[in-house]
Amino acid sequence: MSSGPLSLTLANALLRPASRSRRTPDQAFDRLLDAAGRTEGDEQFVDDFRFLLRCWSGAEHLTPVGWLSARGHVGRHLANRARIRRLLAEHPGIEREPIERPVFVVGLPRTATTLTHSVLSLSADHRCPLLWELLTPDLEPGSEERQKAIATARRLAGGINLFAPRFRHIHALRPEGPEECTFALPHTVMPLSQAVIPEYLPWHETRDFEADYRYLKQIYQVLQYGRPRRRWVLKSPLHLENLDALRTVFPDATIVWTHRDPATAVASFCSLVEHGMAVNTRPLDLNWIGATWLELLARSASRGLAARAAVPRESLVDVPYSWLGSDPAAGAPKLYAAVGARWTQADAARLSAVAARPKGTRVHSYDLARYGLTRADVDTAFADYNALRAEVDRA
Repeated sequence: MSSGPLSLTLANALLRPASRSRRTPDQAFDRLLDAAGRTEGDEQFVDDFRFLLRCWSGAEHLTPVGWLSARGHVGRHLANRARIRRLLAEHPGIEREPIERPVFVVGLPRTATTLTHSVLSLSADHRCPLLWELLTPDLEPGSEERQKAIATARRLAGGINLFAPRFRHIHALRPEGPEECTFALPHTVMPLSQAVIPEYLPWHETRDFEADYRYLKQIYQVLQYGRPRRRWVLKSPLHLENLDALRTVFPDATIVWTHRDPATAVASFCSLVEHGMAVNTRPLDLNWIGATWLELLARSASRGLAARAAVPRESLVDVPYSWLGSDPAAGAPKLYAAVGARWTQADAARLSAVAARPKGTRVHSYDLARYGLTRADVDTAFADYNALRAEVDRA
């Protein structure tokens, strides 16, 4: 891969002096914590993010922009946590807000989870979190606060488009559009899509995620408090490996599981990781991307399969890729019927807008071999999942 856009080269040169704080990650973390605001009784949450920043500081080949991104990630989560805890203390009624019968779109990444989420967002009866809300969750903001939050989301999307111009062809970020819970969940595998952090993976693998999902619920209670109540439609491929924790916190949730050939999904996702990671890590090890994410995604599918047996049949909707990937006009009404929602003429009139490729983007091409993988590697890793997918396709 080339050295990247000139803008990225210049940014790394300008940020190099500030990146020396990698040598003292605890001091860097304390500055972030002071800026966010310290709260009593939240030591575990704070300690977990301190550990993450320590790990991130030692990442191999991390660029100055990558270190800025790491601090931004940690600082945003600390600030949001402090705000949510303050709001819960000031407004006890927030935690009494019912999050009733939410829909969670899950599945391997690159299996049309985004399209499925977008189609479900069409209904006036549904409520999807917007990117700017996930980045800065708060009570109903005034006009000025809303514009500041939207501006923050625009800076994030603009920075990605500036430093990784091809990323938007793979996953276009819309500051005022529906986005996934990944931006709100405290601990996910996504730091591994930005940097080589070997110490983080075993810590993540053994983590109990129930507390993270209870916090996620509080975020949606904050976003609902004082506003009209509608059925939440939520989405993240990362929910697939945590269905047990998700269903403990949201016991009446409907799980919409999207399906696609994992050989295609893995290749596409490795390409997404490559283009995003190139902003933060140089040089890239493409074989590391392939081996790491094959393992992570296969583990996610296995955990999802294990948890699936406990999901009531009426709470589980399987969506083959053909439903929306091939014929959205035929698939969308079936999707709505499956989740117990009304498909209206107004929804149908807006379908083409969400099903179309985002304006200005190109077809995304990818190849397993670029990441040192073969179809046989993927088929072996996903043998159990492929058996389920065959059943879904037959049905």
